[in-house]
Amino acid sequence: MKNLTIYLFLIMAFTCLNLRAQEIAILKYQGGGDWYANPTALPNLIKFCNDNIGTTIQNKPETVEVGSSTIFQYPYLHMTGHGNVVFSDEEIENLKSYLMSGGFLHIDDNYGMKPYITREIKKLFPNKNLEELGADHPIFNNSYSFAKGLPKIHEHDGQRPQAFAILQDNRILLL
Repeated sequence: MKNLTIYLFLIMAFTCLNLRAQEIAILKYQGGGDWYANPTALPNLIKFCNDNIGTTIQNKPETVEVGSSTIFQYPYLHMTGHGNVVFSDEEIENLKSYLMSGGFLHIDDNYGMKPYITREIKKLFPNKNLEELGADHPIFNNSYSFAKGLPKIHEHDGQRPQAFAILQDNRILLL
């Protein structure tokens, strides 16, 4: 009887955990790079995912700071901006720990962020290089197929769209 009670409790606990909505947070950083840019982009993405691929992501993402332990409460961090990004040594250690323990960072370069975020990524992972993800990567061929890879959003530079990632054992840590 005692074992049955424990099993029922575990089943109920896991069922409740699975019914809880997923959460995404916006990453607030220093440097003046407009971490708050495009306030409707992430809510629109969340609505699309919830409506079309069966996710249950909270409609209003929270904002968390890079050096805060609260980043560990979110499996998905979203970062955007137009310019400078600066992480302190403590923030580097915190973010690296987050990523190495299963977290994911989605970086949306809203044009102008690349040289700054590349510098900070090199601090995070000095022995790793950003790898370009080709059109054949599984991330572009799941629920929706992007046969040509990442679609072009910004037309500022006339360059082809590119997606770069840091990988660890075939897991994307940041994109």
